[in-house]
Amino acid sequence: MEDKLITLAILTFEKAQMLKMMLEAEGIEVYIHNVNQIQPVVSAGVRVRIKESDLPHALRLIEDNKWFESPKPEKKDKEAGETRVLVPIDFSDYSLKACEIAINYAHKQGAEVMIMHAYFSPYFPSAIPLGDTMAYQANEESTRNMVNRVQGDMAQLCAEIDKRMEEGILPKVKYDYTLREGLPEEEIIAYGKEYRPDLIVMGTRGKDQKDIDLIGSVTGEVIEMNKVPVLAIPENVPFHDLGEAKHIAFATSFSQRDLIAFDRFMDVIKGYDVQIHLFNISTSRDEWNEIRLTGVREYFQKQYPEASISYTVLDDGDLLLAIEKFVRDQHIDLIALTTYRRNILARILNPSIAKKMLFHTDTPLLVMHA
Repeated sequence: MEDKLITLAILTFEKAQMLKMMLEAEGIEVYIHNVNQIQPVVSAGVRVRIKESDLPHALRLIEDNKWFESPKPEKKDKEAGETRVLVPIDFSDYSLKACEIAINYAHKQGAEVMIMHAYFSPYFPSAIPLGDTMAYQANEESTRNMVNRVQGDMAQLCAEIDKRMEEGILPKVKYDYTLREGLPEEEIIAYGKEYRPDLIVMGTRGKDQKDIDLIGSVTGEVIEMNKVPVLAIPENVPFHDLGEAKHIAFATSFSQRDLIAFDRFMDVIKGYDVQIHLFNISTSRDEWNEIRLTGVREYFQKQYPEASISYTVLDDGDLLLAIEKFVRDQHIDLIALTTYRRNILARILNPSIAKKMLFHTDTPLLVMHA
């Protein structure tokens, strides 16, 4: 029985030709359909089709060659002293709050703001035959409608920001926006390498959401895989300006990497009048925790004599419950902590303390990577 043709990808004409050449060099027959014969290079999208029996081989070639990965962007030079803030949003109710906090922070630091939204439009819509033109046209129409909707949502958000700036609710700062197609967590990380922000501000759902809403959290993935400090803002946070956070806790595991993270932390909060509370996330005995915390506090105080620094030893028992009690008792407005990049298996079997706290607290988190 003759092999059926299946759609491997829907691409621009140029990319489709490149993929066709690569697959044919490996002995795979490739057919390109739905090409505008008059102006093929401006076609909105064409189908790359192969025999069904060749699909496993084709997918292996694409994976091995990382064909669908975006090329590494050319890094844009930053002027000396220039500060940038990236705000990935999803147009949810808490997106505007993340923008407000980012804009107020940018005004304080003399920074510019880039608002970003990534929408997913898969290259592999299906692995089944699309035998008629109507199916392709329906897919193309759906994609076009999605792009129009995203552009409309972004225009509406920017109009609201402009209105608040004109009314004096928000300070006037330089800001722009960008729309990217792809998986949000991947696009945020990729664009971060291009834009090179000094801080990423993102919204989170908060601790009252169901566990299913938290699986695969974009914010959690960005925290795990990115090297830029991330400020995670829960939807129920009471303030709109980081300057209102007067009590900031800094978590330490008594690692030397925490010393580097603390320096980054101080750079992020420069210019703000805050009380810094050190606390332990170590599981060692209490007396050692207090001795170590005293030593860490004395070291930080010598390095940053202008800072107001105290420490608290967490109660025994469940760490997350102890942190919640500490936050409540000390009226903590924000928690800063360090996370470390690990392989995929370690991330699945033992999620980082940053990710656990992201899912169990309504307190904003400032996460530094070490």
